[in-house]
Amino acid sequence: MSRLAAWLANGPLITDGAWGTQLQTLGLPLGVVPDTWNLEHPEHVESVARAYVEAGSQVILTNTFRANRITLADSGLADLVEPLNRAGVSISRRAAGSKALVFASMGPTGKMLLTDDLDPAQVTSAFAEQARVLAANGADALLLETFSDLEEAKLALTGARQAGLPVVVSFAFDSGRNLDRTMMGSTPETVAAELEAAGADVVGANCGAGIERFAPVCKRLKAACSLPIWIKANAGLPEVKAGAVIYTTSAAFFAGHYPVLIEAGASFLGGCCGTNPDFIRALVATRSAACASN
Repeated sequence: MSRLAAWLANGPLITDGAWGTQLQTLGLPLGVVPDTWNLEHPEHVESVARAYVEAGSQVILTNTFRANRITLADSGLADLVEPLNRAGVSISRRAAGSKALVFASMGPTGKMLLTDDLDPAQVTSAFAEQARVLAANGADALLLETFSDLEEAKLALTGARQAGLPVVVSFAFDSGRNLDRTMMGSTPETVAAELEAAGADVVGANCGAGIERFAPVCKRLKAACSLPIWIKANAGLPEVKAGAVIYTTSAAFFAGHYPVLIEAGASFLGGCCGTNPDFIRALVATRSAACASN
């Protein structure tokens, strides 16, 4: 049995919630690369990870979303690839202990392949470099998340697979009339089929929209491939009130979508921007209630 199959042997897993918005509540200033807090304020980063474990997350991420060489170079931090990723895994591993798996977060470069901002080989190399550090320091799996460009995601997957860990690839479906396409126009069916063919171990959707829009996308991803499905929705769309960004979806409303998402085929379910440990507690409680009624 593969590691992935073993993890899912007892049913879908509850993952964690948002990291960036949680770190902001702890004082992370807007415009600061969150990953730098792995070195500057590891206690705050660990408090986020630990809060999710205590809330019942069976999978937690790492604070390494922007820690690839290409993205860090924009802030003059390219020489911190290894220390930021090493610290990010170490922090989440301490918080997880034996209670949760650690899936290391890897975000897109923020560059456009279509405009020749990047050479494809650079993309693959950057993700291979980051993946090696994450794997060497104890990550259980790698998560390529919030992608919108299918071609970039496939290049990132090629690099990430070199580390020898299971790889999840997750897209933001937030465009088109029904908010069911990526910014570059890819459908769930195209994403699922092409990523399965490229060697992904899990495909999914995160960010972009509120949880009420994820069940149809989840169902379409599941129908188009044989892989487990990863789902992490936002706490609705953000609103600006009195100069502050507010997410208005409640934990109860969010968790109320657990049954329909599991029915749609989700194998991993958690939250993205605006969610917090209360959302995870609500998901855990809803799962427990569903199991008790069966």
